Amino acid sequence: MLRYFTAGESHGETLVAFLSGLPAGLAVDQAFMDRELWRRQQGFGRGGRMKIEKDSAHIVSGVRHGKTIGSPIAILLENKDWKNWQEILPVEEGDPAKHKRVASPRPGHADLAGALKYDLPEARYVLERASARESAARVAMGAITKLFLRELGIEVLSHVVAVGKATLAHADVAWERLQQLHAQDEVLLNCADPETEARMKAEVDHALRTGDSVGGVFEVVAHGVPPGLGTYAQWDERLDGMLAMAVMSLQAVKAVEIGTGVESALSFGSGVHDEIGYAAEKAGESFTRFTRKSNHAGGIEGGISNGQDILVRGYLKPISTLRRPLGSVDFETREPVKAAYERSDVCVVPAAGVAAEAMVALTLAKCALEKFGGDSIGETLRNFEGYKHQLQQF
Repeated sequence: MLRYFTAGESHGETLVAFLSGLPAGLAVDQAFMDRELWRRQQGFGRGGRMKIEKDSAHIVSGVRHGKTIGSPIAILLENKDWKNWQEILPVEEGDPAKHKRVASPRPGHADLAGALKYDLPEARYVLERASARESAARVAMGAITKLFLRELGIEVLSHVVAVGKATLAHADVAWERLQQLHAQDEVLLNCADPETEARMKAEVDHALRTGDSVGGVFEVVAHGVPPGLGTYAQWDERLDGMLAMAVMSLQAVKAVEIGTGVESALSFGSGVHDEIGYAAEKAGESFTRFTRKSNHAGGIEGGISNGQDILVRGYLKPISTLRRPLGSVDFETREPVKAAYERSDVCVVPAAGVAAEAMVALTLAKCALEKFGGDSIGETLRNFEGYKHQLQQF
């Protein structure tokens, strides 16, 4: 079973990611991992923190001579800003006078709920762990699972569908176009259509000028996924449920959609269910001779992948930290004040898409390992080839 978790705070010394359960013999590409981390830091509307941190994954266990060895993988991501915070947030007792309080909770953030839950006098420690900085550790783990999925012919990419009121009219983007976006050395808003991207940029510019923030929608596409991942047998083993939980767990994501789920809910069944056909010969990359005219289901039916591209959308609320703060209450005096301000972004939709790619990759890798098993990558691939043969004979 694939297991993973993260540790670390936004301004702590380091982020730590743990990944256990990958088979031995998987080649780990350091340059690919670091580029995935770079992609997370890109996008128009990012804040000053991105000018400080230049993330690089430092693997300290589980990989030797460039390949996994079957034992747990531990990854460190240094926080370069730590030098400015080590006296403010020391591990030891330190000097309480140097502590930097978050005096008033920010609406929309974990500040107040976290302080109430953990009985903390203010929100500094809440902010430190609830921060989206943690998602960098997820991207590092996701990069390794992407390399695993590639061995099975599966790739995971994302693009931005909406920023504020600027929305991509035709969101059915060809896989080749997503590959082009992924290969870019400069990332604006990661939208497949330049004209729409210009309108998205205008939305971010408006938020910048007014001291506000803006959210949006990203779509993650998993290409080359075979039918049969996930199951309807138990509620918590359904692939769509697992993906929804994985993507919803990302900071600021408030809704998740599979395929055209929202539109389908407002339509008649005859217009949204993907008709099935059968071809005399297997076409292209398809796993079987069964065909579909559309993909409203987003590649998942009954909690099981059906062989089409898996489509997962995340709906991202605007960042909670505003340069023009909303009303709040002082933790100590209980008097009305403006919410605390911490250095922040204006728009993070493209970066959230990259983090969501990681969560989708981790989920698909977990399901693939549960289905195909294998203590070495060779064993996993033999099992996978046997399953593909079974599909072709069906």
